Amino acid sequence: MAPLPISPEDRWLGVGRTVADDPAVAGREAVSAALAGRTPSLLMVFCSHTYELAKLLDAVRADLPGPTAIVGGTTNGQLAGPGLGLNAGNVPMGAVVVALGGRGFEVRTQAVREASGRRREAGMDAAASMATIDKPHGVCLLLSDGLTREQHEIVRGAYSVLGAAVPIVGGCSGDDLRYDRTYQFHGDAGGVEILTDAVIGVGLGSDAPLGVGIAHGWAKRGDPMVVTSSSGGQIFMLDNEPALDVYLRRLEADRSLLDDLEAFRVFAFKNPLGLSRRTGEDIRVVHDGDPGDGSLLCLADVPQGALAWAMGTDKDSLITAAAESCGQAVAMLGGPEPIGLVTFDCGARKVMLGDDGLDREIAAIGKAVGGAPFGGFYTYGEMARTSGARGMHHLTVVALAVA
Repeated sequence: MAPLPISPEDRWLGVGRTVADDPAVAGREAVSAALAGRTPSLLMVFCSHTYELAKLLDAVRADLPGPTAIVGGTTNGQLAGPGLGLNAGNVPMGAVVVALGGRGFEVRTQAVREASGRRREAGMDAAASMATIDKPHGVCLLLSDGLTREQHEIVRGAYSVLGAAVPIVGGCSGDDLRYDRTYQFHGDAGGVEILTDAVIGVGLGSDAPLGVGIAHGWAKRGDPMVVTSSSGGQIFMLDNEPALDVYLRRLEADRSLLDDLEAFRVFAFKNPLGLSRRTGEDIRVVHDGDPGDGSLLCLADVPQGALAWAMGTDKDSLITAAAESCGQAVAMLGGPEPIGLVTFDCGARKVMLGDDGLDREIAAIGKAVGGAPFGGFYTYGEMARTSGARGMHHLTVVALAVA
């Protein structure tokens, strides 16, 4: 039997945001605002790693019905809107809860532990959350530990299970740029596990359309370079010279920048590499350089033989890209108005935008989505694939629109 027509009044997506210091208060505030008395099918919790996570999650699930799935993780900051105080910038603590419910949703979740030792298999196992979804529209959400290197292998594993028909969207959890430990959440009203080195898969089926948007706001600078030797995310040679020296020379810097790793990473955030793709450039953040072998370490794969460019941007372009990504996701709905969006925005973009830029970004997203609620987090990497096997991104905004 065909599903009955779905109207927007039958379905909802709610967002709650808090900057309370007390974890129990924060959990209650955020979930209460997101639910507004409604019963959710899925609850996503994105919060600062400095909270007592068990107390926050206990407060979130305190009054939920048993069937509600709960997923999420720690972040490099949260974003939410409209009308939620815009973005408080670098507040010490904060949490966002995104909830959806009503008619026509189907949700299955899967937690995969010890992912770093078997990245591709972890992606395959997480994608199994879609196995029993039986709806005309579907998406696989992936939430990964942000310190698991080579997350592109997780996406490839998921793609090998899902094929081209099911889009992938998600993000990598963070710890406010400390690069120490990030956490992922998985459970329900009966209890929530706090995991690390995990991938959480969420199979989301829907009777109404779902849309995915991807945009970054960066542009090529100078001539292309050929990746003449690489393995995974490590680039050994550019234009047949040590990649570290070519990269620094293009940017009028030298190896002395490596004397301060923090300063090097700030420099690298502002000067990523772009890989040529049919639909534009995929961004690769340079995370480290090895003066011993002259290699660069990126946080996702850089194929040998690829063309690469130094990339540049400005605040206006970054803000425009956030609105563009969310607008793309809404356009993919094919006409229906969105009930809300889930957003995954790069944590390095957050640093570059600063407090004023973050407020402008939230306002631009709100305008692009016509006042629909949206919420998500600043990530250590973004996942989005609507066609092809590739789907790992950095310095990018990824959005999921729900009709």
